[in-house]
Amino acid sequence: MATKGLVIGGETILPGETKKIALDMPPLYTATSMSIPVYVKRGKRSGPTLFVSAAIHGDELNGIEIIARLIKSRVIDRLKGTLIAVPTVNVYGVLNQSRYLPDRRDLNRSFPGSRKGSLAGRLAHLFFNEVVSKCDVGIDLHTGAIHRSNLPQIRADLDDEEVLAMAQAFGVPVLLNADIRDGSLRATASEAGIKILLYEAGQALRYDEFSIRAGVKGIINTMRHLGMLNKSRAKGVPIKPYIARSSGWVRAPESGFINHLAQLGDHVEKGDKLATIADSFGQSQGVIISPAEGVVIGKQNIPLTQEGEAIYHIAYFKTPDTVAEQVEMLQDNLVPNDSTVTI
Repeated sequence: MATKGLVIGGETILPGETKKIALDMPPLYTATSMSIPVYVKRGKRSGPTLFVSAAIHGDELNGIEIIARLIKSRVIDRLKGTLIAVPTVNVYGVLNQSRYLPDRRDLNRSFPGSRKGSLAGRLAHLFFNEVVSKCDVGIDLHTGAIHRSNLPQIRADLDDEEVLAMAQAFGVPVLLNADIRDGSLRATASEAGIKILLYEAGQALRYDEFSIRAGVKGIINTMRHLGMLNKSRAKGVPIKPYIARSSGWVRAPESGFINHLAQLGDHVEKGDKLATIADSFGQSQGVIISPAEGVVIGKQNIPLTQEGEAIYHIAYFKTPDTVAEQVEMLQDNLVPNDSTVTI
């Protein structure tokens, strides 16, 4: 819950205040100073403390725009509790358009980190102790990897009832009960009792308007669920999310040039043809077949593949045909209009 003595980067933020803080990071070997930008908005009334973070992987940019729109939204003027928004956690990676840090480590495998460790360890320690540890809940924003796109989805520990309720409130069609990986922000936050959602949507090094709008609306929906914002009076068709307890990647049986047949959000049956693979002369080399019924939640974008490369990520449901309908409904609910910052 919100308290009067919130201190981040040596600065005190009181209830009712809004501040932008530069959180000092370890300098580059050129002695260039670096800092993590942190936006803090505290309501005058008490409520949960929520962090929203983006670009833990430096090439995952959608979340930067999601946070920019969130903090410009007039909806948060009536905030209860505290919002801490961090648009670029891995500033080094953003500068280099790289997923990784200059020491070639993955920041999201370096938590909780150490004050005297590697560059990745120090950055993880700084972010966790100055921001994450001071929160009750969090939403971490991600995209697919380079040349891969993800359908808007929430990944979380859905066996936790509070986390499940948050995930359902977010309002995307697919919830994936994802295993927690050692060294990840989600693992360290969960161990500290902080409830956290991971939003996956779009692809690396690209802005995707659909994914951005779904992310902004999802965060606001979650804040309303947590009591940080008033309930919405807006009318819209509610999204009924479906929970996937398992998922898997379908790999290319041959090397060659791909013609994609299945797209994000498609419902596929066991045995369906997902893509064809041809050689340089257009001669068929093989097909990619769905191993089971499910919904495509991730796919490779470029028309090139090596044998064994992961091409389609499929989530498995008992009733996957309805998921595609919910994807269409989400698209209808996010038709661009003039209310971008007043959702």
